[in-house]
Amino acid sequence: MPHITITNDMPGIRGLMAHRPDTAAPLNHLANVLLREPASLDAGERELIAAYVSHLNSTPFCAGTHGAAAAAQLDGGQETVTAVFAGPDSAPVTPRLRALLRVAAEVQAAARPVSDEAVAAARAEGAEDTDIHDTVLIAAAFCMYNRYVSCLATDIPAEDSYYEEAAHLIVGQGYGTSGVPDRAPDHETVAI
Repeated sequence: MPHITITNDMPGIRGLMAHRPDTAAPLNHLANVLLREPASLDAGERELIAAYVSHLNSTPFCAGTHGAAAAAQLDGGQETVTAVFAGPDSAPVTPRLRALLRVAAEVQAAARPVSDEAVAAARAEGAEDTDIHDTVLIAAAFCMYNRYVSCLATDIPAEDSYYEEAAHLIVGQGYGTSGVPDRAPDHETVAI
C-alpha cells in the first residue's frame, strides 16, 4: 500500500505522475531525452541500462517496464534482458554494452567517481565520451526514479501483460508529459 494517498489506480511511477502532473512533466521530458532521442547508443541499449539499474535497485516496476521496452528493441528480446539481469558478463550483448553496463552498476552502487578501470574498459570496447556520459546520466537518473517509486511503496501491476503494453507505448510514442492518459488506450503515452 502506498505511503501517500494517490488519487488514481495506476501502478508505479504512473500513479505518482498522474497524482502530480507538475513534477511529471520534467521527469518525463528527461526520460524522453535520455531514452528516446537520437544518440550514439540505440534506444534498446539505453532502455536496457535503465532496466539493469532498476533491477540492481530492486525496483520491479521500473525493471519490468524498461526491461520490456528494451526487449522490444533488442535482438534476443526478453532472453537478452533476463541474461543481463542474471549477470552482464555472460549476457548476449556487445562487448561495448557489457562494459557500459559495468559503468552503470558502479553508478548505481555509490555516488563516487566511476573507476578508471571501468572507464578504460568501456573505451577499449569502443565507447566514446558521449556513450560514457549517457550511461552515467541514465544510471543516475534511474536511481532517482527508482527511489521515487520504491520509497513511496507504489503499487506493482498484478499482471505481467502490463509491461508488454507499456513497452508498446514507449516504443511507439515515447514518454508522456504526464502520467494521465489523454487518449484511448491504444494511443496513450506512458509515463516512466
